Amino acid sequence: MKKDIIIPEVENVFLAAVQEWSDDFMEKVWYAYLINDSDFLIESVMVVSKAFGTIEGEMKKTSLLRHAFVALPPVSLVKIEMIEKSVLALNNEFMLTFFMDGKLYDKKFTFKANSINETNVEEVPILFVDGVIVR
Repeated sequence: MKKDIIIPEVENVFLAAVQEWSDDFMEKVWYAYLINDSDFLIESVMVVSKAFGTIEGEMKKTSLLRHAFVALPPVSLVKIEMIEKSVLALNNEFMLTFFMDGKLYDKKFTFKANSINETNVEEVPILFVDGVIVR
């Protein structure tokens, strides 16, 4: 029965962490973006994020943050949330769920602990700035 369930693969939709200046914090901070680099509209977008891992031998985890977007047009992006400096040392996980062409898609994106930093950047499509990408 499980073998009969077709789970479509997410393609050309990914996440990026981009560092931007914040007037509130008076320093550069990291923001997570959802990028739709496909030719299709994605609808009923839900993103659930959390961070977890070990710091100094102690298990840490954050609360869940939930974000909803009505739609994301083809070849566009949306800012999801700020990634707080203290959670960069943890695994930052984003669960993405959306509808495209009447089918339900979902995928888990994980920024590994300490991977969000200036040495791991590459150019982010559509945004055309440097950032850390997870596909």
